Amino acid sequence: MLGFGRKDWDDAAYARQMREACDRFSEEPSTDSEWTSFGRRLAYVRGDFLDAQAYRSLAQRLPDLDRRWRTEGNRMFFLATLPSLYAGIAERLGAAGLVNRDTEGPFTRLMIEKPFGHDLTSAQTLNDALHRVFREEQIFRIDHYLGKETVQNLLVLRFANSVFETLWNRRHIDQVQITASETFGVENRGAYYEESGVLRDMVQNHLLQLLALIAMEPPLSFQADDVRDHKVEVLRALRPLSGKDALDNVVLGQYGPSADGVMPGYRQEPGVAPDSVTPTYAALRVFVDNWRWQGVPFYLRTGKRLARGCVEVMIQFKAVPHCLFGDAQACERIEPNRLVICLQPGESIQFHFGAKTPGTVLSVDPVRMHFGFRETHPDGTLSPYQRLVLGALRDDASLFARADGVEAAWRFVTPILEAFETSPPDDFPDYAAGSEGPLEAELLLRRDRQAWRPLSD
Repeated sequence: MLGFGRKDWDDAAYARQMREACDRFSEEPSTDSEWTSFGRRLAYVRGDFLDAQAYRSLAQRLPDLDRRWRTEGNRMFFLATLPSLYAGIAERLGAAGLVNRDTEGPFTRLMIEKPFGHDLTSAQTLNDALHRVFREEQIFRIDHYLGKETVQNLLVLRFANSVFETLWNRRHIDQVQITASETFGVENRGAYYEESGVLRDMVQNHLLQLLALIAMEPPLSFQADDVRDHKVEVLRALRPLSGKDALDNVVLGQYGPSADGVMPGYRQEPGVAPDSVTPTYAALRVFVDNWRWQGVPFYLRTGKRLARGCVEVMIQFKAVPHCLFGDAQACERIEPNRLVICLQPGESIQFHFGAKTPGTVLSVDPVRMHFGFRETHPDGTLSPYQRLVLGALRDDASLFARADGVEAAWRFVTPILEAFETSPPDDFPDYAAGSEGPLEAELLLRRDRQAWRPLSD
């Protein structure tokens, strides 16, 4: 592995830094013998990311490593840099002869992390710049949510179990809720967050990717493009939200100080303007206008400094059409069936249903069946980034975003951004740090006689 950056390191200094990082962050720190084997494969080239001469030095160093480790010219470039540098780095990699665009011979691959643009226009500009150097098949855009074990299990749950797929449509499903709540604030990322906000940071990528996996049609196979074709179809079918429609169906919020004054408000965070109107919370009411999902609301919510941190998907089925139990009190206790997929923490799948309470009186109580990943697989699984890096090395793009999917998501989100930039909220901050979020988010669902379901235990 060859590091490339501006630090004034040599190979040995780079290896020491890597050892310290691995010991600090790895769940299982390496032994001395393991590190000796890995550490001698580390090398470093110093250079500025936009300096053409630095890339010529990189090009001179790589052939020696190819011979030494028999890598045969295969290269994967992982850009752990500011997104604003992606286009310039790609251009200089190409100019230095470090990119093989041909399908034959050694492979060249590029891994980049979100954000992929700031809006639709900038995303299209970035894609055009990358495509001048790399084929689309060579680009691996990371969304770490897609590397989670439970996210991948969404497709298995649907397409390996006929009982679910048979019911997975507007005839049987009443609503879908997708939640990604965080207990922490912006921490030391205030300056970045001022430029992004919650819609760019979470909705455009993570939440829409989850929505696409839930709502997609059965693919022809689990090959990358078959899966991604159907995900893109969902994003293209999202009912547009702009102008008044956006203001009516999207609630934005910003956290203030906690009720006890211990946690600061967003405007008190380092790097944040004291009068900032950057949102840290979003709730959306979204529709997928196609045959399968017409009329089914998808409620998305995400925010920082909330009462509980959790990422989950809740599919609520339609209520029973008629109560057979006569007693009004018993009928009121019958809740709709719900399928809850908890992505973190405590990865699990739960099915909620009604069952008779023991005794002589007919009474129905909600109960649940529970499948816990850690309980069934105590040895653990790969982390999202481990899985994504391995996927790229194996040329499996099924877990990565494609250019048309990125642009489709921005095509939906950009008009919402424009609507609120034209009519910014005037009541920020509107929820206390450590609370459940702004009241307006609850009112958004009450219009449909719905409510946010409590996060799973």
